[in-house]
Amino acid sequence: MSLSPVPSRRAWLSERDCDLDTFRALVERPTDPADHPRARAVERNVPVYDAGRLHDDRETAAELVRALADGPGIVVLEGAFPDPSVVDRATAVFDALIAEQRASGTDAGDHFAAPGANDRVWNALEKAALHDAEAFADYYANDALALVARAWLGPGYQVTSQINVVNPGGTAQTAHRDYHLGFLSNEVAAAYPAHVHRLSPVLTLQGAVAHRDMPVESGPTMYLPHSQKYEPGYLAWRLPEFRAYFEAHHVQLPLAKGDAVFFNPALFHAAGTNRSAHIRRMANLLQVSSAFGRAMETVDREAVANAVYPVLLKRRGEGVDERWLENVIAASAEGYPFPTNLDSDPPVDGLAPPSQADVVRRALREEWPPEALREVLRAGRERRESRGR
Repeated sequence: MSLSPVPSRRAWLSERDCDLDTFRALVERPTDPADHPRARAVERNVPVYDAGRLHDDRETAAELVRALADGPGIVVLEGAFPDPSVVDRATAVFDALIAEQRASGTDAGDHFAAPGANDRVWNALEKAALHDAEAFADYYANDALALVARAWLGPGYQVTSQINVVNPGGTAQTAHRDYHLGFLSNEVAAAYPAHVHRLSPVLTLQGAVAHRDMPVESGPTMYLPHSQKYEPGYLAWRLPEFRAYFEAHHVQLPLAKGDAVFFNPALFHAAGTNRSAHIRRMANLLQVSSAFGRAMETVDREAVANAVYPVLLKRRGEGVDERWLENVIAASAEGYPFPTNLDSDPPVDGLAPPSQADVVRRALREEWPPEALREVLRAGRERRESRGR
């Protein structure tokens, strides 16, 4: 990916590297239609493709990759789901899942919007498959989804799905970047070296399928084309001046039922405010992950953490330094909170729930007995388990 440089190509990034003038120079460049010869048009800096006219070949895939990486970072595929009945059957499944969720009194929440603003269904992929396997199969047999996912991630990708319904009057999300680094605080994100900031966007593909017509008044997602190329962007999106710039310069494109949009997860974006009186704007949010985002071996890190914890307690009492403890925790406990079941393991005080390693650190600070840690880790494992129905 072509990313904006920071002074001397630093190995580490910080908020001090975030310069609004540099950002503006990057995102205010026009999208050249000549770079997207297969696009029907370029609208508001976004290439718009007729999905039915795209061929599943290397040349088409290469053009999509250029658009997502070095171009505006976003493409719209009109008619990605050409059979409206396929979309309608999936919509009926999603509506049923929402009704079940409401009946249970569950508030699913939202990473970047106030609780209750939206109807959100986490792990809709599994829940939809268990609810209606035929509707699921007809939906995910979609060629457009497979074309873009293979182009960006290669084979072996993993699809996840969350349903988001923004009801009339539902307010906009805040501008953000997305998973992975986008779900970390600035302090934690800055602890990762710059090359990881460059890597994170190619580990996932973001997408959204319109399940109802989405005129602009209904608040379709707001985007800032070309913003994915700003290297310190994972540290910039929370800064007030960058959010203000996004609010003043974002673009929104209406979508028809069955249209899809795919974008680089580093693109600055946010769901818009639904100013309509009657449109329940429904989108199936697709997050497709690289096959390489997994370890080679299966390790029961809960068992390892429980086995090692008494030693950590003992050595801490003997005065060993914090670095020693941290090194052992990093080698034994799971340091990353995902994947998880966001219905039962929601984020607390941030965008991510606590990891195993966070729990072990807390146990050491508070000097829990080993039995207490064992119980909390077991409860955490049960929260993370999928319960699709």
